[in-house]
Amino acid sequence: MQIMAMLQLSYLFVGCLWVATLMSVVYAQGDVSKDQDSLKTYEIDEVVTTGTRTSKRIIDVPYSIERIDQTQYKFDRKVSVSDVLGSVPGLFMQSRYGNHDVRISIRGFGSRSNTGIRGVRILLDGIPESEPDGQTRIEAIDFQSVGKIEIVKGNSSSLYTNAPGGVINFINDINFTRSFAVNFNEFGSFDLRSNGFKTGVRTENYGFLTTYSYHNAKGYRPHSEDYWHILNTVLETTPGDNSSLKIYGYYVDGLIRLPGSLTKAQFDMDPFQANPRDISRDTKRITKKGRLGLQYNTYLDEEKHHQLELTSYGTIKYFERTAATYRVMNRTGIGASARYVLNTRLFGLSYEFSIGGDVLYQAGPIEEYDNINGKKGDNLGSLTDEIIGNVGGYFQHSLNLIDQHLDLLFTGRYDKVVFDTRNQLLEVKSATRRFEAFTPKIALSYKITPTVAAYTSYGLSYDTPAGNELDNYPTSSNPNPLLNPDLRPQKSRNVEIGIKGNLQYPDDNVFRSLYFETTFFNSRIEDEIVPFEVFGGEFFRNSAKTNRTGIEIGANVEVVRGLKFRSAYTLSDFSYDSYTARTIELDSAFNIVTVDRDFSDNIVPSIPKHNLSLTLSYEHPVFEYVTGFVKANYLNVSGMYTDDRNSEKTDGYQILNATLGIDVSVEHLNILISGGVNNITDLTYAAFVNINSASRQFYEAGEPRNFYGGISLGLTL
Repeated sequence: MQIMAMLQLSYLFVGCLWVATLMSVVYAQGDVSKDQDSLKTYEIDEVVTTGTRTSKRIIDVPYSIERIDQTQYKFDRKVSVSDVLGSVPGLFMQSRYGNHDVRISIRGFGSRSNTGIRGVRILLDGIPESEPDGQTRIEAIDFQSVGKIEIVKGNSSSLYTNAPGGVINFINDINFTRSFAVNFNEFGSFDLRSNGFKTGVRTENYGFLTTYSYHNAKGYRPHSEDYWHILNTVLETTPGDNSSLKIYGYYVDGLIRLPGSLTKAQFDMDPFQANPRDISRDTKRITKKGRLGLQYNTYLDEEKHHQLELTSYGTIKYFERTAATYRVMNRTGIGASARYVLNTRLFGLSYEFSIGGDVLYQAGPIEEYDNINGKKGDNLGSLTDEIIGNVGGYFQHSLNLIDQHLDLLFTGRYDKVVFDTRNQLLEVKSATRRFEAFTPKIALSYKITPTVAAYTSYGLSYDTPAGNELDNYPTSSNPNPLLNPDLRPQKSRNVEIGIKGNLQYPDDNVFRSLYFETTFFNSRIEDEIVPFEVFGGEFFRNSAKTNRTGIEIGANVEVVRGLKFRSAYTLSDFSYDSYTARTIELDSAFNIVTVDRDFSDNIVPSIPKHNLSLTLSYEHPVFEYVTGFVKANYLNVSGMYTDDRNSEKTDGYQILNATLGIDVSVEHLNILISGGVNNITDLTYAAFVNINSASRQFYEAGEPRNFYGGISLGLTL
């Protein structure tokens, strides 16, 4: 820990020198746009790009879309993704150990993953963080650097690869109007500390953003510490009047130790203990990865009817994973995308057509060694070359059928995903699998008023297995190949009907604004991919048919000036229509037996039927330069089944959180001080379900009562 503290201080010292040098350069440039808003509140309109891969207002997109601005969580703790995404109807997050390892599911898609993210496409600045097979880890996303988040809920397979649950696009904060420098510091319970700096330079033709964060926490369970160094940069320039070029880069270096899941007996005895097996293995993940990307956007004509966007990027990834064995993975990847957009009028009505394509290729060796108490052994057990490639193309038609009222949106995408795996120690051990499909979607939107719209959509989705989900297992139809020959992609038919509105009454004293949305959805899934265990190893199989029906209700209200109420409720009625699973078990005499079990009509595990979040916040000027802030949040989550058999169920839980803050702005100086407490009642509850564990180690406890605080010092030119 002393070494880490020295590293932290050295990084901060270098960062401070860098900031001081930068600011001297910025001062020499003179003032830029002094009449614009300050660092703390950037002007961001309601245009989103993620929903349709073109720029549209939220009210014009016939899907369920949420946008979160950094000002909505500026006083909050920013440790994990659950801290910033907050309460979004339809989205459910299960945090493991309070750090980066968070399960994200939208309408149930993503709930199958016991590590990482599946079924939800994750983007950073529009560039995939998700790998070609759809699995994602989000260590590179620095929530101090993010300016806004766009969340598309529901089937997005007609535009993005492996996105049956939707898309989340984290967008770095490059849309500032004035140069600035910020030093941020967070601290809290369980030895949490996070420090770093964020700087931005804005000139007439350039914008440059750099954010460095160091995070370190001991964790609230033994063997759950983690640390991260995250560097993010964005350079934006304008080569011409109608064009822009952005260069994105990041580098991440970190470690996370995993305390493991517990049985019900272990959880009841001590819910915060670590699994002895994971301590003996020193179960951990070491990550080093980086990315460099370029994005060029231009209009091809002065009237801006024709738009072209080109993106290219390269990645390097190094992982070490310890469990039963010690795995070392080296991966390099290259990707590119292109899209063309035509905006015109057809028969006197607005018409938009776009066409685009994506390609992503990733390759590298996977080495597997003996795990000797968390150390890499000398014996090389396997050496596998893994190649995963994805190529896809999409189109989109958007036509206004009735002027200012009725719009039709038709999209479609073709995808091909290829897995090629070869064991370099045993040449006969190799396998190739290919998955391809076309997924169309049609949607209608009817504006009842200019700010209230009803919408509906119907579409197909397609989700291929991830690379680790294709690991073969002893009872497959052919256990010899490296890749499971039986596992099929999951397919679904998805329908949604909703209404949303954005009502603004800035001159009124009461109910100054109201944003609301209500959505009914249904997904009928064939061959849903679900995890199971055989002799301690995790594998995946297909259930037959699943039916998911739900309702999402959300509202954001400014009751009076500064007093805001936010609510989000999700009803999830998810069950298996038909599902017969073959399991390997031990009988009473400890003999290995194969049993076929019928799980038809059982409830899908790891998803609560009811999920309610209520937030009340108040922001008010205390003095001329001082604004006070207070917020209370209430979370109510019903119990969740732990396995497909529905043999156990967690208790529901109710969590109460509170936040206080002061924002001081004097001319160019900004000081933001905040603090809060999570889980005020110190409730013990199961926050994460490790589904379908053969050893019945299902439970992982949520954070007990914890405190946090932060101070941010900013200078704006």
